[in-house]
Amino acid sequence: MQTRTDPSRIRVALVEDDLHFQHAIVSAIAGSTDIHLIGTAGTREKGLQMLSGSPADVLLVDLGLPDGSGIDVIQAAQVRWPQCAVMVNTTFGDEAHVLRSIEAGASGYLLKDSAAATMLQEIRSLHAGGSPISPLIARQILRRFHPGGASATPAGIAPTNKSTPPAAGQGQDLQAQLSVREKEVLEFITKGFTADEIARLMTVSVHTVQTYIRRIYSKLNVHSKAEAIYEARNQGLLRT
Repeated sequence: MQTRTDPSRIRVALVEDDLHFQHAIVSAIAGSTDIHLIGTAGTREKGLQMLSGSPADVLLVDLGLPDGSGIDVIQAAQVRWPQCAVMVNTTFGDEAHVLRSIEAGASGYLLKDSAAATMLQEIRSLHAGGSPISPLIARQILRRFHPGGASATPAGIAPTNKSTPPAAGQGQDLQAQLSVREKEVLEFITKGFTADEIARLMTVSVHTVQTYIRRIYSKLNVHSKAEAIYEARNQGLLRT
């Protein structure tokens, strides 16, 4: 979908297959006076096709699309819309996805735990030259460049030495706390599936899936899908 826009407003294009998140962003933008949505796409293919149209000022991209990776869209946008700022909105908080997105050309990286109203401010910040990054992602990036030593680590961030393996049995103990079904749900969450989609894949009710998710959050001591994915990967509970 593409529409004409007032050049005085920030032109935004959205590549997102999660209909709930997509509708939240569309509704928030519709209520703003300085931002205008010029196009939406729910797949990688349609996202690439959208890049053939009038350029946006800000492109919001999900990484886990049903027919491929949003990183392909980011790379194509760098060629077709070179003046467009790209921001990732995803559930993937692992280092590999973060670094690949930045290398592809993304200037912002937000996990899907922000309110739609907050997203509008992040769009404005990105358009103004900022680089909105979720705190969890920022901490991960800092740890990569400051792998050890208290003197090299910013205040409030625990030093992490990536060359040092976890304490013996740490990952195994945490993994043992999750049931087989909880691990299965966790894997689906990591791949970006919604609760409804997981329910269909597992042939259970959405209520059952939500119960599994609550148990996973409790056992990992987290409060969002993004945090669950990060903590599970950090503890070795997910396949690389």
